[in-house]
Amino acid sequence: MILDRGISAVSVRTVAEQAGLVVGSLRHVFPTRAELLSFSAELMVQRATERVLATPWSDDPQQYALDVIKRLLPLEPDSRAELEVNLALVAECPAQPSLGEIRDHAHEQLLEACARLVELLTGRPRDPELIVTARRLHAIVDGLALHLLHGEHDDAEWALAIVRDELARITGERGAQVAGSS
Repeated sequence: MILDRGISAVSVRTVAEQAGLVVGSLRHVFPTRAELLSFSAELMVQRATERVLATPWSDDPQQYALDVIKRLLPLEPDSRAELEVNLALVAECPAQPSLGEIRDHAHEQLLEACARLVELLTGRPRDPELIVTARRLHAIVDGLALHLLHGEHDDAEWALAIVRDELARITGERGAQVAGSS
């Protein structure tokens, strides 16, 4: 409904109508619009988390990191729709403060995923420098997601090239540190 008619069209009544349910039945589960929107936001986070966790392991850390990041970017119709809904829900945060908590939690989860990828790529324990690198990777993923959402998704190879370059840069930092410590 958010994709078709916008977030302002979302109400318990309109969602019940679209789902072919009696309003009272839906109100039993979601008594308020705020609860319905919070559930939708949590569902977006859950779906993205499940996609990332389903990433098959690769013995090549750069390939594994790339595969994880591909699952975070709107490269498929489902992930693209989820990002569009997520952005609409984030825009609703001033009116629905509970959405801000979900947004902040999702942001923290993405930063944590980036930190773990940087740990994997560098072989280093977490320190302030590693967190800076993780924040940079996080910003690149967020920025590319927005660019891909704005019509630059027909051929995403340019975006994946940026990710590959960043992963190589991060891995190269490891090589430089190992060489410097010998």
